[in-house]
Amino acid sequence: VPKKLVTTVSGCADDALAGLVACNSGLRLLQGHRVVLRHDLQAIRGRVALLSGGGSGHEPAHAGYVGKGMLTGVVAGAMFASPSVGSILAAIRAVAQAGAAGILLIVMNYTGDRLNFGMALERARAEGADVRMVVVGDDCAFTTPGKAGRRGICGTILIHKVAGALAEAGASLDEIEKKVTVTAKVMGTLGLSLSPCSIPGSKLSFQLAEDEMELGLGIHGEAGVRRMKVLPADKAVETMLKHMTDPSNASHLSLTPGSSVVLVVNNLGGLSCLELGIVAGAAVRCLENRGLRIARAMVGSFMTAMEMAGVSLTLMLVDEELVRLIDAKTMAVAWPNILAGPATTRREEVPAPKEAPRKPQDETGIGPSTARVERVLQRVCSTLLDIRDKLNELDRGAGDGDCGHTHAQAAQAIQEWMRSRPPPAAPAQLLSALADVLLEQMGGSSGVLYGLFLTAAARSLRDRNGSPAWADAMDAGIEAMQRYGGAAPGDRTMLDSLFAAAQALHSLRNPGADPLQVLAAAVQRAEAAAEATRHMEAGAGRASYIRSSRLEQPDPGAVAVAAVLGAVLE
Repeated sequence: VPKKLVTTVSGCADDALAGLVACNSGLRLLQGHRVVLRHDLQAIRGRVALLSGGGSGHEPAHAGYVGKGMLTGVVAGAMFASPSVGSILAAIRAVAQAGAAGILLIVMNYTGDRLNFGMALERARAEGADVRMVVVGDDCAFTTPGKAGRRGICGTILIHKVAGALAEAGASLDEIEKKVTVTAKVMGTLGLSLSPCSIPGSKLSFQLAEDEMELGLGIHGEAGVRRMKVLPADKAVETMLKHMTDPSNASHLSLTPGSSVVLVVNNLGGLSCLELGIVAGAAVRCLENRGLRIARAMVGSFMTAMEMAGVSLTLMLVDEELVRLIDAKTMAVAWPNILAGPATTRREEVPAPKEAPRKPQDETGIGPSTARVERVLQRVCSTLLDIRDKLNELDRGAGDGDCGHTHAQAAQAIQEWMRSRPPPAAPAQLLSALADVLLEQMGGSSGVLYGLFLTAAARSLRDRNGSPAWADAMDAGIEAMQRYGGAAPGDRTMLDSLFAAAQALHSLRNPGADPLQVLAAAVQRAEAAAEATRHMEAGAGRASYIRSSRLEQPDPGAVAVAAVLGAVLE
């Protein structure tokens, strides 16, 4: 039996309704019944009341559609079971006593629902209530007409909306009944699923092989019309629309190019939102290619079948009046709050922002000559390429074994960049340019960390020169890495080597300090710090998810940083 997050199997339908009402101040339960009503029943005095309902397990249907502008109330059955005559009658009496000017029952075409709502209607009429019933059958699955007729599925929510907007505007029971009867004939729905479903405490409704999908199944796990191999989303959507509109299918919907439709892309309960978005895009594209205008599109979970990993597509042919009724405001919690407008895959894109023109390189900035810069960078690149395998080996114990590869990629990118143009000699521009190269080419979190370090260091060096400026730049770079990377010295990361070197570079601030001696001390400190990471417990980065007892090697990032500093000094 599949797992379910319920409190008790027997109470799950009641608990779900109680949860909905608890979280929504516009809803009330009818005492002693599984009935949800609008909190402001007095507002329906002199207006038509709308009641619907059906089995539980299809949430948010139907209780999610109760509210001003949609349903007055709903009657819920047990899991996948029709509501009782007594509860339906109690709901009818509640709205009749509130002064409703007529009551319309919107019923989905299932034998149990027709029988129970029909029986309650007859009894309510005997009590003098003005009650009518419309039965919705929007399923396009079956190609030959069956005696039971088409099943009522997700298209029913559009009927709730159209009827609700008319009732809110003060339309009579005759007008509403006539309009929804006509509207129900110009819509169709078809489901497709990758999985079965189950109600709490029960086994799966049917079996589907790993590589199969089922077309045309119902919202209780009833069999569909066709099993087929799993198709890509776009092909699956094409198959669905073809079946829905095939003239040889007795339950098809006729669509002529130039028509306007409302599209509902409904999650049957267990499809991810990502898949639903892909299906929605494919549906809009497919309909556009057929020359149809998608006046409105709704995407979400509107009528589900527990955890079924599937989707249904509903199409309703619309004119301007129907679109206005769909757009009319409602307080029902499950109705999407979308901006009124057509759906299309041909939306104009926002133009990409233009980058500010780069300032011409300031060659007057005092700094090492281009030739010297090239020599140092070549040494750094050669060093990183030489230690590629060593870094990969160190990284296998704690990461994904690609640290050497990532650094070698960076080295090759820098070499390629130097071949294409001489590097700028001014320090701020040099570091800034290197940051751009690494951010674009290095990949991994290392690329971003080096990019952060170099960008912040470059900003610190702008319009400054002299040895103390380099100490400040090192500190600025480390501060940026810590701010966004979250690591601190002692966390067994590349920061350990950098931090140790930075401490040594602080001596550059002393008047008369020998830069080469200070740099040599910084390299020594960095190498010692890299070696010391062997005995540290990882506090950040991917290695922090691994038990420290398994990390007997130094951190590859720290080793790489020490090697880079060493190459600069040579």
